[in-house]
Amino acid sequence: MAQHIVCRLLMPIRQLTSKQRGYFVRYLSSDISSGDMYPSPQVEPWIPPYVERENESSSLKKARLLYQSRKRGMLENGLILSTFASRYLEGMSDDQMSLYDRLINLPSNDWDIYYWATGVRETPEEFNNEVMDLLKEHVRNKDKESRFKQPDLY
Repeated sequence: MAQHIVCRLLMPIRQLTSKQRGYFVRYLSSDISSGDMYPSPQVEPWIPPYVERENESSSLKKARLLYQSRKRGMLENGLILSTFASRYLEGMSDDQMSLYDRLINLPSNDWDIYYWATGVRETPEEFNNEVMDLLKEHVRNKDKESRFKQPDLY
């Protein structure tokens, strides 16, 4: 009887692919002696590499950058970048839009962008350009604007 129950419990595991089964087995065999309910994964998640889009129209690029500025995954950058894009994106040249595209899509950690924009950390040479200077100026908020929500899209 007990063996039948165990087989019924393990049945969904048998239906997993070999890759999924491997993750599951690594999870079960991972060290939880630290007391964490969910131990950290032993494999870092894969992040797709940044690929600059060629032959993208200016209007499509602006729309994409506006959307990507709003959907950052962390509220702080969502507010900073969405208000920045709403204010400056329309007047940017193609070269400036490419710099902004690289800035928001190349670093794999949004906290880096936040720390660079707020001046907590020094901006790396590859991102230290006119768009970053404009973003830093925007973050200083000399006019003391209220920026507690993202601007409307339309």
